[in-house]
Amino acid sequence: MFLSEGYKHQIVFILWFCCYLVLIAAQGNITDPTEVEALKAIKERLIDPNGNLSNWRRGDPCTSRWTGVLCFNETLVDGYLHVQELQLMNLSLSGNLAPQIGSLAYMERLNFMWNKITGSIPKEIGNIKSLVLLLLNGNLLTGSLPDELGFLPNLDRIQIDQNNISGSLPASFANLNKTKHFHMNNNSISGQIPPELSRLPKLVHFLLDNNNLSGSLPPELSKLPSLLILQLDNNNFEGNSIPDTYSNMSKLLKLSLKNCNLQGPIPDLSRIPHLLYLDLSSNQLNESIPSDLSQNITTIDLSNNTLTGTIPSSFSNLPNLQKLSLANNSLNGSVPSTIWQNKTLNGTEKFILELENNQFTTVSGSLDLPPNVTVLLQGNPLCSNNSLSQLCNSESVNSADGLTPTNTIGSCPAQSCPPPYEYSLDCFCAAPLLVDYRLKSPGFSDFLPFINEFEVYLTTGLTINTSQLNFTFWWEAGPRLRMNLKFFPVYLGQNSSHTFNGTEVARIKSMFTGWNIPDSDLFGPYELINFNMGIYQNVTATSSKSRISTGAIVGIVLGAIACAVMLSAIVTLLILRTKFKDYRAVSNKRRHVSKILIKIDGVRAFTYGELSSATNNFSSSAQVGQGGYGKVYKGIISDGTVVAIKRAQEGSLQGEKEFLTEISLLSRLHHRNLVSLIGYCDEEGEQMLVYEYMPNGTLRDHLSVTSKEPLTFITRLKIALGSAKGLMYLHNEADPPIFHRDVKASNILLDSKLAAKVADFGLSRLAPVPDMEGIVPGHVSTVVKGTPGYLDPEYFLTHKLTDKSDVYSLGVVFLELLTGMHPISHGKNIVREVNLSYQAGVIFSIIDERMGSYPSEHVEKFLTLALKCCNDEPDNRPKMAEVVRELENIWNVMPESDTRKAESITSVSDSSKAMSTPSSSSAIRTSFVSGDVSGSDLVSGVIPSIKPR
Repeated sequence: MFLSEGYKHQIVFILWFCCYLVLIAAQGNITDPTEVEALKAIKERLIDPNGNLSNWRRGDPCTSRWTGVLCFNETLVDGYLHVQELQLMNLSLSGNLAPQIGSLAYMERLNFMWNKITGSIPKEIGNIKSLVLLLLNGNLLTGSLPDELGFLPNLDRIQIDQNNISGSLPASFANLNKTKHFHMNNNSISGQIPPELSRLPKLVHFLLDNNNLSGSLPPELSKLPSLLILQLDNNNFEGNSIPDTYSNMSKLLKLSLKNCNLQGPIPDLSRIPHLLYLDLSSNQLNESIPSDLSQNITTIDLSNNTLTGTIPSSFSNLPNLQKLSLANNSLNGSVPSTIWQNKTLNGTEKFILELENNQFTTVSGSLDLPPNVTVLLQGNPLCSNNSLSQLCNSESVNSADGLTPTNTIGSCPAQSCPPPYEYSLDCFCAAPLLVDYRLKSPGFSDFLPFINEFEVYLTTGLTINTSQLNFTFWWEAGPRLRMNLKFFPVYLGQNSSHTFNGTEVARIKSMFTGWNIPDSDLFGPYELINFNMGIYQNVTATSSKSRISTGAIVGIVLGAIACAVMLSAIVTLLILRTKFKDYRAVSNKRRHVSKILIKIDGVRAFTYGELSSATNNFSSSAQVGQGGYGKVYKGIISDGTVVAIKRAQEGSLQGEKEFLTEISLLSRLHHRNLVSLIGYCDEEGEQMLVYEYMPNGTLRDHLSVTSKEPLTFITRLKIALGSAKGLMYLHNEADPPIFHRDVKASNILLDSKLAAKVADFGLSRLAPVPDMEGIVPGHVSTVVKGTPGYLDPEYFLTHKLTDKSDVYSLGVVFLELLTGMHPISHGKNIVREVNLSYQAGVIFSIIDERMGSYPSEHVEKFLTLALKCCNDEPDNRPKMAEVVRELENIWNVMPESDTRKAESITSVSDSSKAMSTPSSSSAIRTSFVSGDVSGSDLVSGVIPSIKPR
């Protein structure tokens, strides 16, 4: 006897539903229900524009691994799992913090750093007695600090800096007996510092700079037994003095009280033996300078006070001093040259002595300045002596704040490490883990002498090799030292993995987010800005205690197995006969749907046989190029049209998404400076795109030193203008607009007349469209993709793709056109190298000598435009339409004979006529220079001088 088909399906459904209920029942008691409700309430109060918390609606917080929710791995006596950490940093969250957050009673780490959270800090956080890390910095929080936060017995670190917190500092904070780090700078905290805080036994870092503190400095702070850093810059202590008791802070490493409206004398600091950094500048301090300071000191800044007397002779015997600033005081007497003559500096060290605007009358000793020493004496009576002009005419010195690379990569193989992979110091091509990092209060003015020490400190703390770390750095206001860290998988020879495994990514991330890297006296506290995960974005950071214990899952596993066996048996018996019969129809239907999905109007679908025939079975003689996606072949299709066929290889960097993206975009883009798509092939496991054939290949080919016919300047200008017009069409005239995202010299192709056409739209993204209120977002948030050397630094750091990202990349192409250099070669970046030459006034020394003669002023204008395009700040870069306009202006003033030689270049509008060139009567006379000009020729008067920016 057989069951009817309908009855069979009913039985199967009922069995499946029963199993589902068993699983739900088993899972429902995993996370404490109170905490589940608390998490739901937290989400309800948050605004999540990017949908990062979308999985908070499904399953159980601990077993379903809700985003940012990390749990303990064992149930307590109550039979539940509990939340150990909320790690929700840098997710663009806004809204408020729900008071129910206080119901997460077992939580140890609360991390909402670098979001846009508004409202006040819930007093209910004071109920979380297990809390160790309270990390709310980098938000828009307002209101005062709740007294309840002062009753967290296990709190190690409170970071609320860079918010809008107001009100006074609660005296209850004196109860935080385990707290080591008070980071509350850059807020609006007011009132006097509570003297009761002197009871804190573990406090090491007290950062309250850039607030509205007032009153006097509590003398009792000198009783803090563990204090290493006292940083209170930019507050208003109402003309009070620095307490004499502060000289008893025997462990102090940094004292920074800049611009605090302090008066009176400087205390005797001789009893602080390890002091590294002293900044008391911009106050009204008077009397003389203390004579005995720590032999470890690197920085003394007492500028902009009313100090009198002379420079202490002991300052000539400070071996580690990097900067001594005494400018704008009333100091007198003689300047002892032994301060700089006694210093022994290596190649990376420097010494700056700032003594401007005092009453110094002489310099004792030798006037010769050793290398790397700068002495500034302008505004002193001694500058009336002409023999001291070398010391009186020096320009002010600012700390280098540009992007500075370290551990420059040497001579690794060129162009063979495709993104997102990069070369490590071992020339090992691997995918780095990127960390945005900042030293909040370093104990030095110049980082270069300490770079090696920092590498050892950080890699030792992370338990990795120094060869696995590379980084760049720059100074920010504070002063704080910002860094982009790159961590590479360890290189162990031929069998090395090119990526980190998930466990190692989670371990490194947890070391940073848990503040498990030991503190350093010299480098001070660090600040985690962001993890730019790249290809590791799908690796979920999990606590070492986040797995569910065996006892908690036995019931789930057994129930699931029983249900699965029962369901499988019933399903097999009831529908096995129908399965085979339906297979062919379903398979055919799927193949049919796949074809329909990529069938696009105006684009021809080629068969594999047609393209194989067009290329003589993809003969090597037909191959004309190769990239990370595969090979490019020249072919002739059935109607006689010559085409270029891009054939993706197995494991290609261009996947299904990029393949469909390029087809759908190019099918509706039509412009003379964009490569036309003729068709595609998607069968027999092949992905091929068929384009119009560009006989002159890529721009990169023509800039190579092996190119037999170097491009003239006018041709390069023509190529630049054509490329810019193609991108301007994408940004301004395509509907909707498009960001290319991979502009580079190898993606600019040249036709038979060397007209430029932009190609390869596999990484392109549609620009944002207006929202319901008609407002167009300024960027697209996306995973960083592109080619190293061409990537917009802002896009790389923030993942915010804009039209200015394409402008930056095109600027790099312009620099290639002018110099012939690669974007990155032997560890050198073309933008940095050209900027250095431009600022030094020797730009013609880097112009491609193969270009022949060229008009110097037009080359300078072109190069200036290129550098504007490559500005680090997107707002300072021109729009693509402005780039086109500036290039056309340069073109229009070129000599007529040169523009006639070049092909006529069409105007911005597709419908306008070819651009006319100036008549001979109106042609502007232009001085030409030879392409092999050396830097020394720039001062000869032959070439117009170029002022650095």
